[in-house]
Amino acid sequence: MITTATASATFANTAAPDELTGMAVVAIAVFVLAYVGIVTEKIHRTIAAILGAVALMALGAIHQHVAFREHVDLNVIFLLAGMMIIVNIMSKTGVFEWLAISLAKIARGRPVYIMILLALSTAVVSAFLDNVTTVILMLPVTLLLAQQLKINPVPFLICEVLASNIGGAATLIGDPPNILIGSAAGLSFNDFLIHLGPVIVIILAVFTVGLYFIYRKRLQVSIEVRARIIEMNPARAITDKALLIKSLAGLGLVLVGFFLHSLLGLEPATIALGGAALLMLITKTDPEKVFREVEWTTLFFFVGLFILVGALVERGVIDTLADFALRQTGRNIWLTTLGLLWFAAIASAIIDNIPFVVTAIPLIKTIAPEIARTNDLETATVLGILWWTLALGACLGGNGSIVGASANVVVADMAKKHGHRITFLQFAKYGIPCTVMALFISSIYLVVRYLLPL
Repeated sequence: MITTATASATFANTAAPDELTGMAVVAIAVFVLAYVGIVTEKIHRTIAAILGAVALMALGAIHQHVAFREHVDLNVIFLLAGMMIIVNIMSKTGVFEWLAISLAKIARGRPVYIMILLALSTAVVSAFLDNVTTVILMLPVTLLLAQQLKINPVPFLICEVLASNIGGAATLIGDPPNILIGSAAGLSFNDFLIHLGPVIVIILAVFTVGLYFIYRKRLQVSIEVRARIIEMNPARAITDKALLIKSLAGLGLVLVGFFLHSLLGLEPATIALGGAALLMLITKTDPEKVFREVEWTTLFFFVGLFILVGALVERGVIDTLADFALRQTGRNIWLTTLGLLWFAAIASAIIDNIPFVVTAIPLIKTIAPEIARTNDLETATVLGILWWTLALGACLGGNGSIVGASANVVVADMAKKHGHRITFLQFAKYGIPCTVMALFISSIYLVVRYLLPL
């Protein structure tokens, strides 16, 4: 039986320069075909990613042992799986319905304030749960409130998903791109809060003010309708108080573990899996039922993407792209940082920000040492700036179009099933101004906090 080490050595030794060039073309061709499938959704994105990955291994562009051992990031896979289990158990309690109804009562049934509170709460929840899960849980309640208010729910849904992508950018676990970056760069939960939390708070504040001035006159309902909202009892939404207490305790322990994972010497994935197992134990949940509801399509989508990009790395394509990027910016740290921010945002608006970040991570690792030498800086300093730049660009750029982030696609699909169609142009009408605003604020933040002190 061939060992992983032997396979890697044999694979490396047989890659002559001419062969490498040919295999690089193969890797690029398969990668592009897979991306076309992912973006156009002609076939399911998970199928496209897995077929592309298998094709690359079958054609010899990357050895399967190298792919699974060196390029599939299990920290990302297990962190997502653990949080999916925790949220799945928690969703059975009705706590998210309780939250939405409570916010509507606080707003006294006034639609513009309900919209603002729903958006802010979605942003906050998305910082501590992944944003896809958050919008899935918030959407049915939003539709219920809109029905009670007798108004179109589409503006509410779009504003919530925009807020979700903004809020998710603040933490390690809030948005899949951050999970990818954190795992690749060894960044902690606290690192994200410290470096990205301040700018996200500013962006959310501006976003909230914008919602008020845009919708304060557009969203009006009768006194009778407002009274109906005020009379709703949020306590009825809680279906299992005992399960709720246990779920909140389990989630609280996991969040504390995230804050302290550096001191504990544990990866966030380990903490999430441990918390999920503990919660299943104390709630006496049937693991078979829980695991059936884990979003396996998302997890296998990541596996396929890791291998697709891994082949580009192994065949020198990423190095070539890095060299091109360095020539365009002249290795200037200012041009590289601001260029990366806006390019990442534009690219993430065109394609899903998850595959873009998977591709960008090895690119940044390659260009950072060159930029550091040119600007007489430490490589770690340059890497830090570029990681935060990539996170902001990818997460905030996901708001630029309906296909820019997974949460956007999920909300559009679910809304359509309930008879409310969100078109590409309709989403862009809200998403593009929001993205541009967020990028301008992020540009100023990056300059003031990181570039000027250099």
